[in-house]
Amino acid sequence: MKFAAACCALTLSCSAAFAPQQIYARNSALHADTATKTYSFTKSEEIFQEAKELMPGGVSSPVRAFKSVGGNPVVFDRVKGAYAYDVDGNQYIDYVGTWGPAILGHADDDVLKAITETMQKGTSFGAPCPLENELAKKVIAAVPSVEMVRFTNSGTEACMGMIRLVRAYTGREKIIKFEGCYHGHADSFLVQAGSGVATLGLPDSPGVPKSATQATYCAEYNNLESVKQIFEENKDEIAAVILEPVVGNSGFIKPDQAFLEGLREITKAHGALLVFDEVMTGFRVAYGGAQQYFGVTPDVTTMGKVIGGGLPVGAYGGRRDIMEWVAPAGPMYQAGTLSGNPLAMRAGIETLNKLSQPGVYEELERKAQKLIDGITAAAEKHGHAITAGVAGGMFGWFFCEGPVKNFADAKNKADGEKFSKWHRMMLERGVYLAPSMYEAGFMSMAHTDADIEKTIAIADEVLAQLK
Repeated sequence: MKFAAACCALTLSCSAAFAPQQIYARNSALHADTATKTYSFTKSEEIFQEAKELMPGGVSSPVRAFKSVGGNPVVFDRVKGAYAYDVDGNQYIDYVGTWGPAILGHADDDVLKAITETMQKGTSFGAPCPLENELAKKVIAAVPSVEMVRFTNSGTEACMGMIRLVRAYTGREKIIKFEGCYHGHADSFLVQAGSGVATLGLPDSPGVPKSATQATYCAEYNNLESVKQIFEENKDEIAAVILEPVVGNSGFIKPDQAFLEGLREITKAHGALLVFDEVMTGFRVAYGGAQQYFGVTPDVTTMGKVIGGGLPVGAYGGRRDIMEWVAPAGPMYQAGTLSGNPLAMRAGIETLNKLSQPGVYEELERKAQKLIDGITAAAEKHGHAITAGVAGGMFGWFFCEGPVKNFADAKNKADGEKFSKWHRMMLERGVYLAPSMYEAGFMSMAHTDADIEKTIAIADEVLAQLK
């Protein structure tokens, strides 16, 4: 991709010319005398009030309701590139990106063209189609652990199929997950699940029977000793260890390299499987996911988001001997009427074609790092404690002194009240951030240096006022 290569070369030379502090100082000087106009949300308020009478909480997914940050959500009208536009006509620089899939930017022209062409043949077949083979080949070629793949319609579905598979393959029932890691809303995973559950202040969920979670054990992220203890207390009974290889559902939390490597050794020693839930990180932190980024290969991987190019999709895959347990090749049953539908497959193929070009992930990480450097410099200038991190096109921060190694750190150290004020003030000035401190942010190829510099300038203005 000539454009990506040229863009990468240009931006790398720019980043060499300006250190983070210089970029921040330049942005501050440009915007010091210009107060950002704040938005009004009259139509969003009207539509959301009506929605609350029609849908529980007025939303189709809980975190969208802004319960964690206060106020009501804005209602989107359209999206394009790095921007979102609400029903009041306000434009936002969007760092949510539909929670990760919009890695090329919203409504990418090439992806839209591909979907439109495919739609002429029909939206769903309920039968095999060649596009499934094409996307499967790309996933298998890219992701180190995957030799066979099964497509689903969501990350939750992928994780539901995965947990049944690891239990069937090992003949064991117990699993280990980590506090604050979210693996969809299936009963057995809604234990100390972070994300929307943490946002709403719910430790678990009513309606989940005790029997569904009795075989789920929670360890502490970045703490190998907590994992070893569970294995010692449940010898030859653990089917798998399941984790987000970069946490995005307790805020952004990066793993220690030794932690991932230690999990690989422990699971092998005990005859258990290692599962990376890469629904968020897959094709997001690197083309081969977090397992490529960190050089640690699991046995099974779940995926979603990016591989559907913005359409509903999920997948799980792994070693051939494990995946051949899935029906109809094997006895472990899982199905889905819309799984592998041609629109999602074609959108995913077009997206991966563009992501596979040289320099894409270096550029995503450069831009994410520039954003983080600028915001942390502004926070420190105005006396706010902050800790932040980046992995590929994924990033995040907490208002506290670092490090934040796990969900307990995030919950006990980070200033949630300050985050709520920060979120509303940034929103009113045209920056759309995840409406919870327990969610990561996402960079896209459509974000420009000008977008990032504008965001940093707005952050400086907000942080100067934030108490």
